[in-house]
Amino acid sequence: MPEPAIVLGANQYGKAEVRLVRIDRDGPRHGITDFDVTSQLRGDFAAAHMEGDNSRIVATDTQKNTVFAFARDGVGTPEEFLLRLGRHFTGEFDWVTGGRWEAEQYTWNRIPVDGAGHDHSFVRGGTETRTAVVTFVGAEATVISGLRDLAVLKSAGSEFHGFVRDRYATLAETDDRILATSVTARWRYNRLDVGFDESYAEVRRLLLEAFARTHSLALQQTLYEMGRWVLEARTEIDEIRFSMSNLHHFAVDLTPFGLDNPNEVFYAADRPYGLIEATVLRDGVPGNHPAWQGIAGFC
Repeated sequence: MPEPAIVLGANQYGKAEVRLVRIDRDGPRHGITDFDVTSQLRGDFAAAHMEGDNSRIVATDTQKNTVFAFARDGVGTPEEFLLRLGRHFTGEFDWVTGGRWEAEQYTWNRIPVDGAGHDHSFVRGGTETRTAVVTFVGAEATVISGLRDLAVLKSAGSEFHGFVRDRYATLAETDDRILATSVTARWRYNRLDVGFDESYAEVRRLLLEAFARTHSLALQQTLYEMGRWVLEARTEIDEIRFSMSNLHHFAVDLTPFGLDNPNEVFYAADRPYGLIEATVLRDGVPGNHPAWQGIAGFC
């Protein structure tokens, strides 16, 4: 029997986590943009893998340099910057048939001085990080935006009961608990003519408002409501994926010290934690869009 042929499967390559900081100095009041950019190319690279022929390899160092060079003309939103990179690489090199470009944006706020934000001094922003992924298949681009580590908590309006009880179930049912979670979410746009800053700000607002307004019977229910609010309000988005950790807070038993605890003193357990993941999408929209390929974990 002849040995089966060995072939090269799907592949991509590039430069990961290029740390880019751009200072806008158009006037005395400066602006700062802080990105972590990853560039990955897809195309005909079989000769490099199978023969060591690098004649079609755009070096990862070249991809890094391109990120910095493009920043010289300004950055804009992470989505716009990644689209520029993708159009460059797929348009400049015939054998690059697509790719994946990703960015994380770190927020910086102006330091308040005498009641106003300082012109050129900043403090690192809140808990969450803005994310973006752009994929190209030929000339067709898809944008997925998102955020991670958005920490939220509600001290009332959350219950958990009616779950399966078997020989291993020890968790007490409750109609009054702390609900805390760290939200990672990504949403896929159905078009590119989007004001990405405005859309991101509105999605973030909707996620927070839905979390606050939903009387929660389970984190799953809260997750779904957050996604539903986004899709009903933002027609430019077809689907949104969530990964939400249930950050448990357990009431401390103070009776050994002769004290009561009217649901006021808690132990915050960082692990183990519940992990709830789901996609909320418009009816009729396929849930396996190829733009999701290469995103680690659920989202």
